[in-house]
Amino acid sequence: MAAKTMRAVQYSCYGGGADGLENPSMVSDLAGEVVEVGSEVKNFKVGDKVVSTLNTLYAHMLGTGGGLAEYAVAKANLTVSRPAEVSAAEGAGLLIAGLTAHQALVEFAGIKLDGTGPRKRVLVTGASGGVGHYTVQLAKLGNTYITATSGARNLNFIKSLGADEVMDYKTPDGAALKSPSGQRYDVVIDLRASFKQTGSSKKESMECLVGLVKEEKLKTVIDSKHPLSKAEEAWTKCIDGHAILL
Repeated sequence: MAAKTMRAVQYSCYGGGADGLENPSMVSDLAGEVVEVGSEVKNFKVGDKVVSTLNTLYAHMLGTGGGLAEYAVAKANLTVSRPAEVSAAEGAGLLIAGLTAHQALVEFAGIKLDGTGPRKRVLVTGASGGVGHYTVQLAKLGNTYITATSGARNLNFIKSLGADEVMDYKTPDGAALKSPSGQRYDVVIDLRASFKQTGSSKKESMECLVGLVKEEKLKTVIDSKHPLSKAEEAWTKCIDGHAILL
């Protein structure tokens, strides 16, 4: 693929360590160039730059991913065009984490990303992770006041993404999720737990996310880049907790 970039979600589910790379089906997000299209595909052609998710958040469990490879077979309805303003690396890191954040905020919490609607006070836990850093940015597009938690080393990072106030989860107030300014939360996005992604309106949501990156309203934070031949090294770095996002 154009971006020999790997992004992984829910590392603990993979059994731990680089041995997880023995199953390339667990990686579902990719960005690349179309090299062949099916006879019924009308919206894409050879040479198009695209981003795609090969299945759901749980593709690695079902064995239906396949993104950790030079070539992959993607469904047209789970693929969107990648404009020149969005790099392959940005696209490869965007979809599963971004879709999960989008679904949590828009479908579950009812937040409008155009800034309209009633003001909501939002708590985001685990805000420096893959889903978390998208959640903070997307929530900031709405009419929100954001309280976010993370480890101490990432507090400035999530503040830079748009959080109004931040807490170290290891402090007493952070562990109790007590707002520094006494906010009473209307919405809690608890990323210490798991969101089940239903995939409703997924293509529309994918296009929305790619569009926001193009407009520089949303960014994929990339800790480091590795060629596919160094996937084991990249995987180990992620599992060891030494990367915010890969």
